Amino acid sequence: MKAVARNSRRLSFLRLVTVPECRTSIGGLSSQGMDVILPHLDSRTGDIEANARLISDLAHASADCDVLLTPELALCGYPPRDLLFREGFVERCEQVLDDLAATLPPDMLVLVGCPHARDADSGRCFNGLAVCRGGRVETWADKRLLPGYDVFDDDRYFLPGGGSRWVEHAGHRIGLLICEDLWQAGDVQEHAQYEVDPVAELVKEDCDVIMAASASPFIVGKHARQVSTVTRLAREHGIHVLAINRGGSEDDLVFDGGVAVADAHGSLLHAHQFPSDDAALIQKVGVNGTAVEPPSSDEDAQRFKAIVTSVRGYVRKTGGRKAIIGLSGGIDSAVTAAIAAAALGPENVTGVMMPSRYSSSHSLEDSRTLSDALGLSACIELPIERIHSATRDVLKSCDEVAHLEEGSLADQNIQARARGLILMTISNAIGGLVLSTGNKSEVAVGYATLYGDMCGAMAVLGDVLKMDVYALARWMNDHPSHAGFKGPPIPESTMTKPPSAELRPDQVDQDSLPPYELLDEIVRLWIEEEQSAGRIIETTGADPKVVSDVLKMIDQAQFKRDQAAIIPKVSRRAFGRGRPWPIIGRPGAAPVWIPASTTA
Repeated sequence: MKAVARNSRRLSFLRLVTVPECRTSIGGLSSQGMDVILPHLDSRTGDIEANARLISDLAHASADCDVLLTPELALCGYPPRDLLFREGFVERCEQVLDDLAATLPPDMLVLVGCPHARDADSGRCFNGLAVCRGGRVETWADKRLLPGYDVFDDDRYFLPGGGSRWVEHAGHRIGLLICEDLWQAGDVQEHAQYEVDPVAELVKEDCDVIMAASASPFIVGKHARQVSTVTRLAREHGIHVLAINRGGSEDDLVFDGGVAVADAHGSLLHAHQFPSDDAALIQKVGVNGTAVEPPSSDEDAQRFKAIVTSVRGYVRKTGGRKAIIGLSGGIDSAVTAAIAAAALGPENVTGVMMPSRYSSSHSLEDSRTLSDALGLSACIELPIERIHSATRDVLKSCDEVAHLEEGSLADQNIQARARGLILMTISNAIGGLVLSTGNKSEVAVGYATLYGDMCGAMAVLGDVLKMDVYALARWMNDHPSHAGFKGPPIPESTMTKPPSAELRPDQVDQDSLPPYELLDEIVRLWIEEEQSAGRIIETTGADPKVVSDVLKMIDQAQFKRDQAAIIPKVSRRAFGRGRPWPIIGRPGAAPVWIPASTTA
């Protein structure tokens, strides 16, 4: 491996891949190899000049290489969303790109993701890969397939590219693709239909190498499917395929910094995701094309790394360093605190215990044990009894609520909102972002309090089903060093006791909800798989009324989700922008189809 000199801004070089020598000349080109820089690049959306400096630093730090491939829209950051409609934004990207091209090593081919050629009438532009060489932008390869599923609305912002693009460099004919042009929805198991196949067109152009630049949001299991696509296409067409994804996070989206490289025989030469952002090395892969094994497909490890990446990126990019978390002694707050400690360092995480008259002593003990295991900066205890009682006393002057029943829903929510008030006040006083702790199962059915436990900047576990939260806790305890902990962080008693909101006497979650094993499966099938109610009943064998009641709760809770903190997306379908849903519409009121076999 070859070390790279550090610049004023840390560079995150990850892999330098040497494309092995071709056995025969393709398309009349010489059969030499070339060195390609595939960097871990975490652009900041809208910070065009800073992103350009980072790309320039990457190129000059290894000027003896042949090619630098940057991710999709690396110059402006991804996703830019409506920034693309702002007057002068795309034009500024083009100007900075021209300035950047003039300063790059003249013999290096630098491929820069950048928007360009904005159409004045529609406001749309092209999502391009600029071919920079010899001090200028030679040409563009524009994204052709514009996805419109899940979180994507490419056709709102972009015009489709007009044809295949390739460039000759270092004795190779290199076909250029952007994200969906290569994946064609196969990596997310969607059923998009496209009229053209950019890969096949490049093969017809006698390209011997395909390079694909992506900004592909993370989903558990997605990288493995992308690696499979890369090796399959390489094997089918007898070409080298190199794919790179951006790293870091942007709002609710996480990017794994993934790389996949296959030779013309379909052998996997390199694959990784979530590389260390401290890496500043170039690793050469031998020209003999030694095959490697695909990366681990451990789903819990993937979730952990993705959510840690999301929390770290969100807090740092919003100018913060610290996080504040309410500790209940339950599994959700424990896992949230552990993730925050891994993302920000435990010295930057403050835990706050806010016991009520219904809180058990073991909940406080578990919170203290957790704080000690993680080494949190502080574990503050602030009982809410006086706030709870004072609020009830104030309400006695109002006839409508003068006889507020203890333990009623309204009484429970006083406690939750008192805790939200305390957390937000601490946030204002010491600085730092409040991280809410609700899981996807609770978010789905609205088992949470607006302006109470839902308050905060990010719902860290909002795309993790309840049983997956337990699995994540077990993974951290089984692999503490992999997660960055000295020992198991989650108290065993936290993982074994029945989950409870502790807002009324002897309360457990199953008083209000089906068992989480069943609830999780209903939520997964309805939200992530988009199955019908009848199909869910068939699949789960559940009581049709239970399924119907859960689906009704999901629909009725939409007004809460529309006011919730952002949720890091780690599943095929997360709550948020990828699932726009009507609030006042009543889709759940439609007749529920029930299989005949269940009505007898």
